[in-house]
Amino acid sequence: MIYDIRQTTTYSYASPVAYSRHVLRLTPIDRAGQRVHAAALDIEPAPIERREGGDFFGNRMTSIELDQPHDTLSVRVAARVAVKRDAVVAEAATPSWEDVREAAFTSVDLTPNSPTHYLFASRQVSLDPEIRDYARESFATGRPILAGALDLMRRIKADFTYEIGATTVSTTPPMSFALRRGVCQDFAHIMLGCLRTLGIPARYVSGYLLTQPAPGQKRLVGSDASHAWVSVYLPDWPAQSRASPVSDLAHYP
Repeated sequence: MIYDIRQTTTYSYASPVAYSRHVLRLTPIDRAGQRVHAAALDIEPAPIERREGGDFFGNRMTSIELDQPHDTLSVRVAARVAVKRDAVVAEAATPSWEDVREAAFTSVDLTPNSPTHYLFASRQVSLDPEIRDYARESFATGRPILAGALDLMRRIKADFTYEIGATTVSTTPPMSFALRRGVCQDFAHIMLGCLRTLGIPARYVSGYLLTQPAPGQKRLVGSDASHAWVSVYLPDWPAQSRASPVSDLAHYP
């Protein structure tokens, strides 16, 4: 399936900004099952300097510098992406979560896709005892890793309320966990904390979501937008506990 993607991100400032620098991660990436045919960023006002590159994890980065006063910054993304759906993995065919944990902790691989990078706390993922206790209910002894991850995902969906405005970009996972409210990035960070507290490697993924309205219903404005989900480690990362994305933008520890 080939998708055409359009996104506009606008920053509005209370007063003119004389100078600014930004690092943008808004361009879809090539990965297994996904190929970027074309992608472009249109930035207004035009930056005085622009550099393209990538980070350690393979995310595409655009660094920009603006030296003229401006009270808004607009970044428009246009991309064409081909996506091939992964084969469905049977839950019972996956190894136990304890075996996955053992393999991850004994790995000596330090390449970008190594599970080692996705085991520990980060600036956005804390290893909270209450979150760990919540996670344990989904991971009985010997349970297949995918069965446990999917059960945890469904419990978060059932136990938490999606509410725009209940959290901000500075809300930590323990805070949104206590609130039992938030948006997709809050729930993704909670699930990451759940998995990592048990020693299960998992990473944050951002990208685009395409929904399918119920028969006879119109597609809701804004329902197909940027989204956050979780990728759970198996060899070669074939199983992702997530919604059905159109394309991946970036992977983060």
